[in-house]
Amino acid sequence: MYQFDKFDKRLLGEQIEDELLNFIRQERLEVGQKIPNEFELAEKFGVGRSTIREAVKGLAIKGILEVKRGSGTYITATRSIEDDPLRLSKLQDKYKLALELFDVRLLLEPEIAALAAEYATQEEMEQLKMLCDQVEDLYLSGQNHIPKDIEFHTCIARCSKNRVIETLIPIINTAVMTFANLTHRTLMQETIETHRAVVNCILDHDPVGAKCAMVMHLTYNRQALIRKEREHREAEGKKAEEQ
Repeated sequence: MYQFDKFDKRLLGEQIEDELLNFIRQERLEVGQKIPNEFELAEKFGVGRSTIREAVKGLAIKGILEVKRGSGTYITATRSIEDDPLRLSKLQDKYKLALELFDVRLLLEPEIAALAAEYATQEEMEQLKMLCDQVEDLYLSGQNHIPKDIEFHTCIARCSKNRVIETLIPIINTAVMTFANLTHRTLMQETIETHRAVVNCILDHDPVGAKCAMVMHLTYNRQALIRKEREHREAEGKKAEEQ
């Protein structure tokens, strides 16, 4: 049974809303799928049905769930409008989307890393190093590293001290999540090494090095994604031939 922090100042319904969204993502439920009914969810989270209804209503307002009377509650998106302002999660071909997001990341993130190397404060550099360590620890222990990975890239963007770049953070976050969901931890060592290279260059106030390290990080990821896409297309082709 779930335990909720009594010191959390948010209402219980808001906490359950976050946990329900985490459940949808961790179970890799897809758009169009029906979620468990409120009786099952109330038992799962250890709260009353009214709290579940409040959480479902909150996610419906954010465009993640749709309640169909007499039928049930269905997933309409796995990203809220705040997390996915361009509604990219609605695009069906996730491999094509992920590659297009990489095109954008390659345009933006190397320069963002270079700016971070110039403008990051001592406090921000310490936070960045801590996040890098946390991502590595989670990755090596087989735990879900994706939220911390997103936090890591968000921290780099904020270190740039560019307010326009900060508005692009949700797009970068969507790219990180999309890539992670398609590749399933296939680049653990490369990710750890290239994250560390980016951080070291930022700590050394080396903009050119940070830019090059970020290009290397993204290039490894893009190549892995292309391999995964090829395997996926081949598997789909074989399945079509067998039918």
